[in-house]
Amino acid sequence: MGDFGKNAEAALASAKLRGNLRRAMDGLMAKRGAQFADADEWSRLRALGTNVRRRSLARLPELLRKLEETCTANAIQVHWAETPAEANQVVLDILRRNGAETVVKGKSMVSEEMHLNGYLEENGVEILETDLGEYVIQLAGETPSHIIMPCIHKNRDEIAKLFEDKIEGAAYTEDPAELTEIARKALRRRFAEAGAGVTGVNFAVAETGTLCLVENEGNGRMSTTLPPVHIAVMGIEKVVESLEDVAPLLSLLTRSATGQGITTYVNMISSPRRADDRDGPREVHLILLDNGRSSIHADADLRPTLQCIRCGACMNHCPVYSRVGGHAYSSVYPGPIGKILMPQISGFACYGDLPGASSLCGACVDVCPVKVPITDILVQLRARLEKTKGLSLGSVAWTGWKIMHASPGLYRLVTRVLGLVGGLIPRCAPLLRAWTRVRAKPRFAPKSLHRLAREGGFDHE
Repeated sequence: MGDFGKNAEAALASAKLRGNLRRAMDGLMAKRGAQFADADEWSRLRALGTNVRRRSLARLPELLRKLEETCTANAIQVHWAETPAEANQVVLDILRRNGAETVVKGKSMVSEEMHLNGYLEENGVEILETDLGEYVIQLAGETPSHIIMPCIHKNRDEIAKLFEDKIEGAAYTEDPAELTEIARKALRRRFAEAGAGVTGVNFAVAETGTLCLVENEGNGRMSTTLPPVHIAVMGIEKVVESLEDVAPLLSLLTRSATGQGITTYVNMISSPRRADDRDGPREVHLILLDNGRSSIHADADLRPTLQCIRCGACMNHCPVYSRVGGHAYSSVYPGPIGKILMPQISGFACYGDLPGASSLCGACVDVCPVKVPITDILVQLRARLEKTKGLSLGSVAWTGWKIMHASPGLYRLVTRVLGLVGGLIPRCAPLLRAWTRVRAKPRFAPKSLHRLAREGGFDHE
């Protein structure tokens, strides 16, 4: 929970933050644009990916049952959790049964929904982020500011100082390769020592019971193979029907997220270690988290929210996010996708200000690889939020507008009064004064068109 308005003002006041974001966003947009330079190929691939996601959601209950069946046949243990609290308890129970006191964790937005790190630490379990960006954030005691690049708001000198302060024996350096090597040395031995590994899931294939994980650094592969137990946490919407469905989604995901043709590692996990395998965990667990997704799925107007493949392209192109960063949203999911998802899974009481934190410019819709209609959903959420408020300034204003335009006499009276005193309104109304502080104030004409016509000798009657 937070106040987006105040957070955004604080972010806009930081020249360093705005500079960091601008450089990062410009680079990401350029790389993505180069990947989809062929408009016809982009259109065809996007349509294919969108159809895959819509078909998966249309058959969601059936595919989830099939996924449980095939995973169980593959010796992957499936657990269902309606809430983050239930999912956290399942993770803790698995760790305690296996005597695991340390956990290495690959990147996972669902685990952020669960606030898993804090929960495990409160229960005496040490958990270490192994994605480089997440590792930086964990050392800094912060939350991710982007769903793909969690420390995108930091520059090299900030990370260099953080490593010098937090990692024993680390010398100050701003060289990216040296910083990566420092993190590698600090993390490498922890994979072998950990009692369990936790990861997210990019896509789960119902037909084969396969968990697909996409990454660049190899930390996900080590988190899923070196520890004796692998726990994968996943939102229920990530299921797809077949392996054939994965290919277009992978291409759309990686090219939209980081401008790469493909990521370094694509991990396909279909079972724990078998008798003739040289490595791998002895147990694999899949936790399927609902956390409000069933309610979203049941609403025809809001269901397209679940099409999202978490590429982050909407954030990279959003004129709001690119100026204030992810922390201004005070939510697990920031940016355009966060504006529509967080009010739905956590309620308007927590995140009712987010649907209004948008210009509705549609840049997010233009680049979304699976055509999530973000602006349409924002308008839907704004309308529903207004209904919960009852009588509000907005509803009063629009009711007045309706009454005025239904009565010619009242319309003439109001427009004449506005022509005389309309320029003083922002000074008298605090809300309008704040609005006009960053926008051009509309000017009310001193004379109406009808009056000008009469004075000019043109009788409208």
